[in-house]
Amino acid sequence: MYFAMNRFKVKKGSEEAFEKVWRERDSSLAEMRGFRTFHLLRGPENEEEGCTLFVSHTEWENRDDFVAWTKSENFRAAHSNAGGNRPLYSGHPQFEGFEVVEGASRT
Repeated sequence: MYFAMNRFKVKKGSEEAFEKVWRERDSSLAEMRGFRTFHLLRGPENEEEGCTLFVSHTEWENRDDFVAWTKSENFRAAHSNAGGNRPLYSGHPQFEGFEVVEGASRT
């Protein structure tokens, strides 16, 4: 299993606009081999930096499936307007990828 996350520092007052971008995006993740889940997480506010932390979180069967997504036409289409949203951010998104070493779930 592989988890891919992007951290976004969203400028104070831009949170609703940022969330709207994600709600209204044309996502084709469900069509991709190995895709399991997606979540957009809203984290704490950082008063000193004047921003709110958000994380996009996807779960994949494995790293290769995630990499295939990043090289796909679906990925390019999903991110084609990303540059227009830069005024909402403080800095660039930060990517983090993790392979599962050990896990447990409630069944």
